[in-house]
Amino acid sequence: MEYRCEATRVAGFVQQLAVAYIARGYFLYVMGEIPERKDPRVVDERLIAKYGLGVGKATRARRKAAGFANVQYLRYQRTFILVATPGTHSVFEQEGQAIRDAREVPIKFGGYAISYRGGHPHVRIDQENYLELSALFRHLAVHRTKDWFEGRFRKLPFEPYAPVRGQLHCILREVNRRRRLANYELISATCIRVRRRLVRPFEGVASVSHAADDLATMPGVRRPCDSTSDRTNSETRRSSTTADISCGENASA
Repeated sequence: MEYRCEATRVAGFVQQLAVAYIARGYFLYVMGEIPERKDPRVVDERLIAKYGLGVGKATRARRKAAGFANVQYLRYQRTFILVATPGTHSVFEQEGQAIRDAREVPIKFGGYAISYRGGHPHVRIDQENYLELSALFRHLAVHRTKDWFEGRFRKLPFEPYAPVRGQLHCILREVNRRRRLANYELISATCIRVRRRLVRPFEGVASVSHAADDLATMPGVRRPCDSTSDRTNSETRRSSTTADISCGENASA
């Protein structure tokens, strides 16, 4: 059967990973980068065959009932991740010490930190990006107009998952605290988006030049579209492999 694994946008990758996989028990993961000399789609085919991923929901349900782990594979450009449920599977033998648990070590991708807390997926801005953004907005609090700030908050390249909204409101409160002391007009909280855009993770074919065209460019926030240079992924490049609403075609119980 066809196995769709190539996400065409950062938002689609994060949505598929958090809502379709982690929310359904795929806590264990290994993440890596595909070298420039390799064709990502050839690597996709090899990994799908190697770990027997092209199976249906019924097969995955039988595996789960028998105590075997299920595995999913997802890729954006040259960044890939294998996620697995607890159990027995060759992926644990192959990847060994590179395996991490999203309940303990968040998955860092595209400026986000994705984990599992309190019985549900937890998607937030990763700490490095959050601190950079917070420092920038605090610095500019009394140097920019109300309209400027509201426009920048609306254009931030982070989908408003609940933890993300909480982080942005923290930044907004600090900005308004400084503006209040300086007798400046306060920023309205309505500039922070409250509804997340639902995307089809595997829709269309993206090129490196426009795959993240939904992300705004602004100072202080690294554009999460070039996975080969994203420092937030550097800690997870240990793989021994060579290579809320679900829209996940590959997800199963």
